[in-house]
Amino acid sequence: MITRLTPQDAAFYRLESSSNPIHIGSLAILQNSSPDGTGQLLDYERLIDLVESRLPLVPRYRRKVREIPLSLGRPVWVEDSRFDISYHIRRSALPGPGTDEQLYELVARLASRPLDQARPLWEMYLIEGLADGRSAVFTKSHSALVDGDTALEIGHVILDNSQLPRELADDAWRAPREPTDVELLAGALSQLAAQPREAYEVVRDAGSSAFGVVRGTRMAVHAAANAVRAATSGAPDSPLNARTSRSRRFDVVRTDLDDYRTIRRHFDCSINDTVLAVVTGALRNWLLSRNEALTESTNLRAVVPMSVYVDGDNQLTPASEVSSFLIDLPVGEPNPTMRLSHISHATEAAGRQRRGVRARTLVHLAGFAPASLHAMSVRAASTFADNTFNLVITNAPGPQTAMYIGGARMLEMYPVSPLLRNQTLSFGLTSYDGQVFYGLNADRDAMADIDVLAASVHESMEELLGACL
Repeated sequence: MITRLTPQDAAFYRLESSSNPIHIGSLAILQNSSPDGTGQLLDYERLIDLVESRLPLVPRYRRKVREIPLSLGRPVWVEDSRFDISYHIRRSALPGPGTDEQLYELVARLASRPLDQARPLWEMYLIEGLADGRSAVFTKSHSALVDGDTALEIGHVILDNSQLPRELADDAWRAPREPTDVELLAGALSQLAAQPREAYEVVRDAGSSAFGVVRGTRMAVHAAANAVRAATSGAPDSPLNARTSRSRRFDVVRTDLDDYRTIRRHFDCSINDTVLAVVTGALRNWLLSRNEALTESTNLRAVVPMSVYVDGDNQLTPASEVSSFLIDLPVGEPNPTMRLSHISHATEAAGRQRRGVRARTLVHLAGFAPASLHAMSVRAASTFADNTFNLVITNAPGPQTAMYIGGARMLEMYPVSPLLRNQTLSFGLTSYDGQVFYGLNADRDAMADIDVLAASVHESMEELLGACL
């Protein structure tokens, strides 16, 4: 099967560079010891079998990208005739008993490496050797691969809501013959003949940088963005914006969902507002630790693609779209209550101008939706010009009941969002089973103090909870 990449998919594909890998990461930590302590519930062979059985739910994961000769059209998805699942699913181990810090360092190194563009654009790692009988699964999927509508992230489909994996019909897939360059060229010429307007796209892309292609796609697909850009100036100066290196740092924060609900009820705001207030306070404390000069009017501008929370019956569920908007975070405001008030008013105003990214498929499919939602969030963030914001904050709700991979219970789940151009930090948040998990992905050179920022999240939460007393 041959399908052309959409304009946005093609733009993401061309954005890839050694210093800016554009893949979505997901880290799941599992309780993986068998009840009798004699072995693992999920080993490498079982993970391969599990993923292979779920590939029919994510068929794009067996397809690779092929360029059209002479660049006469957007690239196409083709079935990989040499698809080798053992190339994509890999095994790693920490020197036991492995610490969490060693795991985060390994994730940072894996997140730093671009994907192999000659093969389907994903990798999965089973990481063994963690203390207390735990293992981890780290997944990387290119942003061109996942749109949340016709293509989901693989982490969405490998989890089950019981220890016994659900059964699926046998997969009849067979590796087909790949099209030759001549066949791809002939198909592109036929497409141009049938739709002459696409010739303009070919000429434009040939003379544009990758980022120029993205901006052209933004204008075509998101015309409403013009109003938002016109109303905003460039992002404030910040240590969060610099040229990125090839290496990353990764750290995590664990918080309790009930704390956010307590703050929401006390101040009559949304959980999204509470999350942003916690992040704002953390950024403030981190900037002060760097002796940055702050006044009460100092802001950081965030692009905030969020799936709207529907909070009821102790379940947080996503709406049918991911909304994206710019918001100024009042990091100069010393009073946590005032920070939350500023944010609540700003999100209410931004909500009237936000633009949505549909997610028709994922809201109707059982599974762990946050992985796909984070992928969509990064796509939504990319619709803003890179000089209009300081950082990206993605936030996706997950199920509040236990989930399993191959019989092993998932204890924690952390998103690893990519860094966009000149962005040295990304915040990814996912709620799951009564907790909210932060994944902090950062440039290695610019953010040597990522641990200070992680600790500042807890300090900010304590400030807000103290204001509720």
